[in-house]
Amino acid sequence: MAWTIVELAQRLGATLAGGTEGLNAEITAVQPVKAATEHDLTFVADGKHEGAAKECRAGAVLVTKPIDGLAIPQLVVENVDAALIEVLGYFAPQLKPPAEGVDASARVGENVRLGPGSSIGPNVVIADDVEIGANTVLGSGCYIGEGSKIGSDCRLDSNVTVYHQCTIGNHVILQSGVRIGSIGFGYSFLDGSHRLVPHNGGVVLADFVEIGANTCVDRAKFGNTMVGAGTKIDNLVQIGHNVVIGKCCLIAAQVGVAGSCRLGNGVVLAGQVGLADNIEIGDGAMIGAQSGVISNVAAGKKLAWTPAVDVREAARVVANIFRLPTLSKQVKRLTAKVEELEAAKDHTGRG
Repeated sequence: MAWTIVELAQRLGATLAGGTEGLNAEITAVQPVKAATEHDLTFVADGKHEGAAKECRAGAVLVTKPIDGLAIPQLVVENVDAALIEVLGYFAPQLKPPAEGVDASARVGENVRLGPGSSIGPNVVIADDVEIGANTVLGSGCYIGEGSKIGSDCRLDSNVTVYHQCTIGNHVILQSGVRIGSIGFGYSFLDGSHRLVPHNGGVVLADFVEIGANTCVDRAKFGNTMVGAGTKIDNLVQIGHNVVIGKCCLIAAQVGVAGSCRLGNGVVLAGQVGLADNIEIGDGAMIGAQSGVISNVAAGKKLAWTPAVDVREAARVVANIFRLPTLSKQVKRLTAKVEELEAAKDHTGRG
């Protein structure tokens, strides 16, 4: 798919600025500033990339305000991120849409209700008493356990597993390898061995939840593990049993949330954050990458380090750690000086 610069400006509602030559040149892709060439559209979301934009070879650039000295056409928009999302859709690969109906190789149990427009791919297994909403797509190799419910306009990519008695809302996306409703890691040590505690609860994913590849959300011991509306979870994340996650949270790759944690709305967990069990994270809190959280976090707090502390305190800790080699040398010199002074006192008999 190709669009001229003028056509893109019209579709985005953008104002044209900068160079006026080549406005009818075709744009065929979107690329970062340093990689863009004459048939690419690039973007500058903040001032720190303006210098690189002046040296780039792109056909045009998305900006929020005109950049002085930039000769290539500039598409001035209110929000670069919003415009970028829209324009990337223009150049998305035109994949063949999934076929409506049930593939001949799929196995569908008894008392299964499939909504209109749903697509059940090759080798899908749907157990008894399952409900699938309208226009929902199950990719090849998916398994939906007994009594589970999936809403409308969902997309489950290949090899997703939804265990029994789980509920998934509308407009939910589960990427390949996601496991919803696996048994939680709850054991009691009895009579010399670890015995699994039964997990009789389920999992509830609210509307517009998106979960990345190979992430696991464990079922509850009782009640439900819950993920709030609009929350986005990255690849390779572990959500333990009886966890409750609020609305519009962002959870990055390799995060581990231990059992019975409660996250408020708008919480951000960066990559490889670990939460100890039974702690509460308040609304809007942000936890930096690789932090270990062992106690409750108040709303709006920004933490880093392990154990997690306020980001300003963490910055001071890191700064002092980098000073340790110099401080060690200073301590050695001072120790040697003290030893010399002590030796001089002993030699003179004074002291």
